[in-house]
Amino acid sequence: MLVRIVICLAIGYCFGLFQTGYVYGRLVKGIDIRDYGSHSSGATNTVRTLGKGAGYIVFAGDVLKMVAAVHLVRFIIFPSGAYAWELSMIAGIGVILGHDFPFYMHFKGGKGISATGGLMLALNPLIALIEGILFGIVFYSTRYVSVASLTVTAVFPFMLLIFFPGHPFMVLIAAIIAAFDWWQHRSNISRLRHGTENRFDKKKKG
Repeated sequence: MLVRIVICLAIGYCFGLFQTGYVYGRLVKGIDIRDYGSHSSGATNTVRTLGKGAGYIVFAGDVLKMVAAVHLVRFIIFPSGAYAWELSMIAGIGVILGHDFPFYMHFKGGKGISATGGLMLALNPLIALIEGILFGIVFYSTRYVSVASLTVTAVFPFMLLIFFPGHPFMVLIAAIIAAFDWWQHRSNISRLRHGTENRFDKKKKG
């Protein structure tokens, strides 16, 4: 089992190394997205720096690399066995690690929320739909992407309790992912506490 876990982590990490935000910034705009805004290569910083269209492209790329890795493990490499779903989630952890800590970018990548959303989609599209609606409600209520992101990751383990009963290890892995995503947002949490977190305020008319 340990060998399978290592294989899944390695596969996921390799997929996570594709930094959509960095690649888009370099190829389309000729910039390193990490030199701007929050210095992250993720979708949120891309939106702030390059606009919504670029942000959507980066978000889609980060989601799809997670879906590809999870489905590769779940349906091709380890399609059967008592822990098939759990192994696919281990691959998901690998993707998040590769996304957040790409070795060729001095371990400075994104914060893993888009990738976590991709994991939700890969496990069950209905989970992704519910979490997406929750994200929208929290975001449009607060105008804080970080608050919405932290909310959906906190709810993730409870989603698996509902949709995957009898799979306690999946819930545990989801809790580990949620805790890691919160750790990656510790600077955002600090700014929220001090009232200095950036908001996506509505544009004033006129």
